Amino acid sequence: MTRIGFAYNQKPEPIAAESAAELARPDEEPPSSGSGLATLVAPAAAPDDEYAEWDSRETIDAVASALARYGDVIRLEATDDFPQTLRDARPDIVFNIAEGLRGPNREAHVPAICEFYGVPYSGSDPFTLALCLDKARTKEILRAHGVPTADWWLVRNSEDLRALASAMPALPLFAKPVHEGSSKGITEKNFVSSADSLGPVVLDLLERYDQPVIVETFLPGAEFTCGVLGNGGSAQVLPIVGMNFASLPAGALPIYGFEAKWLWDRPENPLDIFSCPAKISASLRAEIENVVLRAYHALGCRDWSRVDVRLDANGRANIVEVNPLPGILPDVADNSCLPKAARAAGLSYDGLIGACLVAAADRQGVALDGSAS
Repeated sequence: MTRIGFAYNQKPEPIAAESAAELARPDEEPPSSGSGLATLVAPAAAPDDEYAEWDSRETIDAVASALARYGDVIRLEATDDFPQTLRDARPDIVFNIAEGLRGPNREAHVPAICEFYGVPYSGSDPFTLALCLDKARTKEILRAHGVPTADWWLVRNSEDLRALASAMPALPLFAKPVHEGSSKGITEKNFVSSADSLGPVVLDLLERYDQPVIVETFLPGAEFTCGVLGNGGSAQVLPIVGMNFASLPAGALPIYGFEAKWLWDRPENPLDIFSCPAKISASLRAEIENVVLRAYHALGCRDWSRVDVRLDANGRANIVEVNPLPGILPDVADNSCLPKAARAAGLSYDGLIGACLVAAADRQGVALDGSAS
């Protein structure tokens, strides 16, 4: 029987719920963290988002159940002893959703260890995972390949900030930590609407997250997120998910960041934030799909990814971010974009997980025991 290693990081079980943020669904990453138009709304206190990228027990159990249709599943939690655990398990292939423990290259650790031991694995390689977690380097590669993305400036320290402030690009801007995902460091305070607010916003992020801050030109248009499945010429964009920012509280910025995801979108009062398939023209859909696939291939993504897109002032599609480790919450009631797009394409949750595994197995010549039936 095919031995399928399943690599993941499980979110610690909360001892007690101390705030509304701790009750939210934190293992889904936002479709974007890019820009806004509405009146700035003061956010809640900064969240304790240390484990925001990790997955819940429910998600891990759902993925393991889906994988079990294809072989014997061996759970490999990506803790410090993962290298020895992997060697002892001797899997034929590893299905990887591990976000990593620490450092700017944390998402690349599990794939790199798999490569070191010659174990096939699902998803993108270490280089692509490290690249996509660095928002500035990602944009450099996209720009080099002619893929549209908003202008940006990287601020590493106060000297960089003074240089940016002296040049002062056109407002508004949006700032965020350069090496984070899952809405970590993305709040409405990051919206820079005046020259006076640039310094305080960036300095706060530099201090809080201890990493460079990327400052981007604001993109005022509609926002979308796109799931991609497959490799090479067979890679396809799933039905596009559109953002319905009208569902946010009055005066909120049109972004899907910390407040929208952790505070306002509650199980007992969910936001009607997503529309899938997005209600857009055929020409815009074709443009978005083209830009998304160009980004997917330029960055070396494999098997699956989620790509975030926003329209500029001219209505043209720009890449905001690319996430090669997309969120995959199993509950239909949850606002999880990739499973939602898969369902719109006729794929169940198990079918989505299976499609990624099959793509990875086919790419590496690994035989699986089960099927997508």
